[in-house]
Order: sequence, then structure tokens, then C-alpha cells
Amino acid sequence: MGSKLAAGVLRRVTAPRVVRHRAAARLIHGLAAAPLLPAGARSSLARRLRAGMVRAGWPAAESRAALVAVAGGVGPAARADLLAQEAADEIAEGRTPAHLTAAVEADLAEADRAYARGDGEAAARRLHRVLHTQFHRVIHFDQLDSPLADDPAAFLAPLHGSAVGRALLTPRGRRQPAAPPPTDRPQRVLLLLNGSAHFVQAIRERYAAHPDVELRYVRLDDDPVAGPLIRQSRRMTAEALLRDTEYGRQVEAWLRPHLDWADTVFVDWAVATAVMVGLVDPGDTRVVVRLHSYEAFGRWPNLIDFSRVDDVVFVSEHLRDFTLRVAPGLTGAHAPRTHVLCNAMDLAPFARPKDSAARFTLGLVGTSAVAKDPRWAIEVLRLLRAADERYRLLLVGGSIDTGMSRAARDYAAALETDLAELAPSGAVTRLGHTDDVPGVLTGIGVVLSSSVRESFHCAVVEGAASGAVPVVRDWPFFADGEHGARTVFPADWVVATPAEAAARVRAVTADEQVWRAAGEAAAKHASATWDWSVNAPGFDRLLGIDGR
Repeated sequence: MGSKLAAGVLRRVTAPRVVRHRAAARLIHGLAAAPLLPAGARSSLARRLRAGMVRAGWPAAESRAALVAVAGGVGPAARADLLAQEAADEIAEGRTPAHLTAAVEADLAEADRAYARGDGEAAARRLHRVLHTQFHRVIHFDQLDSPLADDPAAFLAPLHGSAVGRALLTPRGRRQPAAPPPTDRPQRVLLLLNGSAHFVQAIRERYAAHPDVELRYVRLDDDPVAGPLIRQSRRMTAEALLRDTEYGRQVEAWLRPHLDWADTVFVDWAVATAVMVGLVDPGDTRVVVRLHSYEAFGRWPNLIDFSRVDDVVFVSEHLRDFTLRVAPGLTGAHAPRTHVLCNAMDLAPFARPKDSAARFTLGLVGTSAVAKDPRWAIEVLRLLRAADERYRLLLVGGSIDTGMSRAARDYAAALETDLAELAPSGAVTRLGHTDDVPGVLTGIGVVLSSSVRESFHCAVVEGAASGAVPVVRDWPFFADGEHGARTVFPADWVVATPAEAAARVRAVTADEQVWRAAGEAAAKHASATWDWSVNAPGFDRLLGIDGR
């Protein structure tokens, strides 16, 4: 069949009015498998068939099955492309692809073939697509569950078992070990960051003023050379896989003067910044990377060369447990040391008088991500108000970013429906972003954590420091592990269900004396456990700096 004729046939037979009928769809399916149809036309027909079925209103499962079935009749490279497109279409609709594993395995098989024949560019291109697909935010961030959290070994098996995956994770190592801190001059510490600086502010202030430290602070996104480099994720993946690419040489040229100056490099957030640092042999400079939470659910742990990192800092035990399961570079002979140090927080500003009227106000501070699951907090409120309408909920923080994905838009729409029902009566108030969290907390009597996952949850600690009584959901992503919310916080703060949360709220707000006593106990525990004055010496010891 000629290409022009095939194209015309494709346009006609895959129109929605045709594929609306099951008999027609079966006929098209048979056409797609016919040997007389060129492979390219067969692939195009498969894509058009699925698109037509979707527009015609076929169930998603049936349209997916049609595409995957047709994909079995084409060559392996075309099949990989078809499955990758199917996955991308599903992700665009806000769903975890039903055939995600098949798509990933097909693409990795083609990447392995390209790698074996010496076509590094093709191998890297397919590997980059796998990483983008497998760790897409829709799958792990914009829904209330994640296949990576459910079974890390099974989810990562295709990547870690492939030739390109093994090459990606092969340690490069370093020519010499890190030197000990100097004793005849201040230690030179390079603080590298790309993204939110919120968690480094107290650290930066401490060491900028420390007599035994000379601090250099560099934000890569503000640097005219590093800024463009850090945004080239495809080239970054190629360098991590192939090594000695032009991109790697550009990173080396930018980073080497910083490495030559520094005794210690502290990289906050284990993201692209840490990948770039791992592309360069650090010489005898010590490298410390801090991983917060979301990085563990992204592609970064598979791109960072941990054999060039000396220490990795986590903010909780359960985050370390999970990350060790998803990042092979954190175990074995070349693995760095690991530490748990909580976030640096100055809690003194939160110790303010709390009005009696705050007792029946629940507060959720931080509402801009699906993982915060504010709808869980609303369910708690419904249970409370069924018996006592004095309870109300204050939502503090920005709205969910609906531009990130269809999945985020779907969750935000459901939340807006809840708010439209409850806000007019005053049951729920949405404050939005504020720079005065301590001031807002004076009006909150119970601070909630409704999240499906957290590494630490600073907002709860700040609420506790204010004298609000904490009620913490047993974060589902980590609830079955040895560590989790129940090991970060006192066990009586933690609940498993909205019903348990409502019961705890009723108990601690039974009368004002009980509520104030519970709040005072929470504030005392928070200040004694998590204040920066308590935890700063741990950072001094990590960096080899004598505290003063």
C-alpha cells in the first residue's frame, strides 16, 4: 500500500464516527496487524485508532488495550515509541499509565540495543525519556499514592536491571579521599543551592558569622553560567550515562574553581545541583548533600554519583530508610556516610500568648501541594461539626498549582467543591500565603498534619511551639515502615484516620484547662527537641567545626 493511499485510509477509518462502532474498531484493529501495511503506517494507525476511540467516548481501558495490542504487530523500536506515547497520553489525562511498566521496559530495551552498538546519543535519548516518564510528577506527586512508595524494588527493577541503568549507576569514584578540615585557618565552606533557600537560612547565618568558617554562598539559578547548565536535563542525563561529553566539560570548567577554593561543599537539595557536582571529581574537597523529601520520589537519586559524595544528610529516619531502598548508590562499597539531622528552626518567635477563642480553631499550614491532602483535614472538620459547630478550620497557604498537571487540577476542583459548601457558614476560612506565621498561629488551637507524605513537617513543629496541640496523620507513604510519623513525633500526637483525629481533637479541647495544658506540653517538647539552639551543634560536628 502506498504511503499517500495509506495516509488517506488512516484519516477515514479512524474518524470518531467510524470507531464509535465496535465492528469498525475490530476491523481497524485487524488492518493494523495486516502484513501488507507498512510498519510506519501501522504505527500511525495505532495512534489514530486510540485517539479516535477516546474522542468517540470509548472507555479508557479499551482504547489503551487497542493501542497496546496493535503495538505487538510492529517492530520493537516502533513498539517502544507507541507505548511511550500511550504513557504520555495517560499522564496528560492525570492518570498513572496502566501500561507504565511495559512502556518503560520497551524503551529501556531499545536504549540497551543502542548502547550496545555504540550509539550513545540514541541510548541517552531513550534513557532520558524513561526517567521523565517513570518519575513524572503526576505519578508520584499530584495524586495521593505512588507506585514507587508501594513497592520500590518492583517499580525500579526495569531501570536497575537494564544495561543503561547499570552503566548510569556505575560509580566513577574519586582520585583521592577528602582532606580533613584545616587547623591553621578557617574552613572554607561552599554552600550550593538551586531552588528554595528557606531551609538554609539559619545555617547560612550561623556560618557566615562563625570565626572558624569562611562561607561562600552560590545560587546556581542566579549564576550566568551555571543557570543555563542546570536546566539542560537531557544533556545532564547523557553525561551521567556516557561520560566525557561536552556538557560534562562545561560543568567541570564552571565548578572546578569553586572546588579548588572550598574545603567542604554543602549542597542543599539532592536535585540537579547534586548531579552536576557528582559529574566532577572533587579532588580532596569534601562533598555533603542534604536530601529533604521530594527528591527521593524523582529521578535524581539515579543520576547522582554518590561515590563522589562523602556525607548525605536526611531530615528524618524514615526518609533515610526509604531513600536507601530507591538509590543503589547509597549502599555498597562506594556509598557515602549517612546522617539524620532535623531542619534548622528558630522556634522562639512562635512562643506568643494564645487567645481562648483559638481552642476550637483547627489550622492547616501549607496547602499548595496535593500531598498535603487538605481534604483529609476537611473530613476531620466534618466529623467534629456533626456534634459541635464551634469547630472551624483555617487553611493557611497558597492554592494548589493547577498548572502543574491534570491530576493536580482534578484534586483542586474537588477541594473547591468542599470549600464552596463549608466556607459560606464560616466553617472553613482560607487565609492564603502569609509572612507572619507566628502571628497567625496565635489564633490556632489545634495544628494538623493531613499529608500523605512528609519528611519532617516543620509547620507542625512551629504550631506545637506556639502552644497549638498537634494532631498528625500517620503519613500513609511511610505508615508501614519501621520509622514514620510515630517516630518523628510523640506517639500520642499521631492518628491513623479522620475518626481518630476527631476523637483526639475532642479530647484535647474538652475544656480550656485541658487544652492549655496539652498545648504547653507540646511547646515544651518542641523547643527542647527541635529548636536550632539544640540542633546547631550537630551541624558543627558534621562539618568538623568547633561550636562557639
